[in-house]
Amino acid sequence: MTVVFLLCSFTRSVFFCQVFRSQLSISSVSDQDAYRAGLQPVSQWKAYGLKGYPGFIFIPNPFLPGCQRHWVKQCLKLYPQKPNVCNLDLHMAPEETIDLWGQSKEQLRRKGSGKKEPRSLLEKLRWVTLGYHYNWDTKKYSANHHTPFPSDLVFLSEQVAAACGFRGFQAQAGILNYYHFDSSLGIHVDESELDHSRPLLSFSFGQSSIFLLGGLRRGGGPPALFMHTGDIMVMSGLSRLLYHAVPRVLPGPGGAALPACLEQAQSSDLPAGSVIERSSEEDWQVCAKYLQSSRINMTVRQVLSDGQKFPEESGTNGKGQAPTKDGHHQEKSRAKRHKTDS
Repeated sequence: MTVVFLLCSFTRSVFFCQVFRSQLSISSVSDQDAYRAGLQPVSQWKAYGLKGYPGFIFIPNPFLPGCQRHWVKQCLKLYPQKPNVCNLDLHMAPEETIDLWGQSKEQLRRKGSGKKEPRSLLEKLRWVTLGYHYNWDTKKYSANHHTPFPSDLVFLSEQVAAACGFRGFQAQAGILNYYHFDSSLGIHVDESELDHSRPLLSFSFGQSSIFLLGGLRRGGGPPALFMHTGDIMVMSGLSRLLYHAVPRVLPGPGGAALPACLEQAQSSDLPAGSVIERSSEEDWQVCAKYLQSSRINMTVRQVLSDGQKFPEESGTNGKGQAPTKDGHHQEKSRAKRHKTDS
């Protein structure tokens, strides 16, 4: 067991936390299936837990070289497409948000370091919802606001969940958050899913961030962890309903534009049936330019247990449309209020 120092950004105090190695279910995921998801064999992963936070699992980057590029491209090019929902739908006509990638790629390629340059539509993206679309106003999901969940992300989620001991996990809802250096995510708890026995999976790509892991109530002094590109967090058991936040996104050490592992190209020898698609150099140049000042986080959830149905509701908007404000993804000024409240 290892004792590490964790800096808490809320209270500016230092905690002593005991970190231990978590056991993974190596036999639950074949090496071939791991390769198909762009992952190293589970036997090569490292996984850690925190004493006092049962069910919390931290997996430092288990992705094969170059395979993170696929998920970054999907989050920027494919997943924001209709019929999925994004924050830009709140104040733009449907025809204006059909192809955010196509409308942004040239502007991103030409983008310099000038702060006064206008942001592309992709840079104005704050969140995208997949599968059962989360209703930010009611904080609920509904049966009649659902679109097909991306099959490649289903497969990745199944392998990670199985490796952590959750065989049969069903990826039913996803929330993608898009952060910049001036972005943060206020303290909150993910409790809208009807089945809390299944884990919440979190995947990070791009610039690093600070992640605060709190308790069952707001307040106290939550320990802080660094989240780097490729890192995976699994919140299950008691930790499934803990408050958490992302107060800061941090530039890479040494002034590097991108973390070194993102500079690695994909292998030319992808296994049969791989869900990983090779990114063209043209597409990756756009993604790389975006990530120089940004971070992407994918969270995947199982909303319903086997055979479970949504309760009947009356007087609510069944379609669960997006909110009138970017409630989930807080800008810096709003995050400060959350820090004060906590």
